Amino acid sequence: MDVDILSVISRWAHVGTAILLVGGTFFIRYVLHPALDSSTPEQNTALMDRVRNRWKRFVHGGIALFLASGLFNYMKAIPSHKGDAAYHALVGTKMILALGIFFLASALVGRSKGTQKFRDQAPKWTAIVVLLSFVIVAISGLVKVRGVPDKPGATAVAQETPAP
Repeated sequence: MDVDILSVISRWAHVGTAILLVGGTFFIRYVLHPALDSSTPEQNTALMDRVRNRWKRFVHGGIALFLASGLFNYMKAIPSHKGDAAYHALVGTKMILALGIFFLASALVGRSKGTQKFRDQAPKWTAIVVLLSFVIVAISGLVKVRGVPDKPGATAVAQETPAP
């Protein structure tokens, strides 16, 4: 069994980044934001600014790692899925959703006045990021489990070849 070590590392990087970022976003939405309800608005703002300042390093680094490992993984998979419309539709949907998540995650950790409306409604937007992340994980699982479909005519050739 030949193992392509670069493919293994890329897969680990992709899945590990997903675990880290989705878990962190889940924590922020369902643990941190509700805990802030018992604090004063000034305390909330100060804490969220500190959290955002640290979290943005993970978000930005994670987006870069997702883009690099995702592109590598996709390029490695293309030859196996030539003509597989369902695969390309599912992976394309996953990529579009990921770009939406990258925008929202960047807006939530950013400082731009143009994205302040997202930070003002951070619980809503982090919940959307978590939901979209779970949709992407579901699509990824489906794509991985369905595997590579047989090429048209592959079974016919196998049946015509006599067994040794």
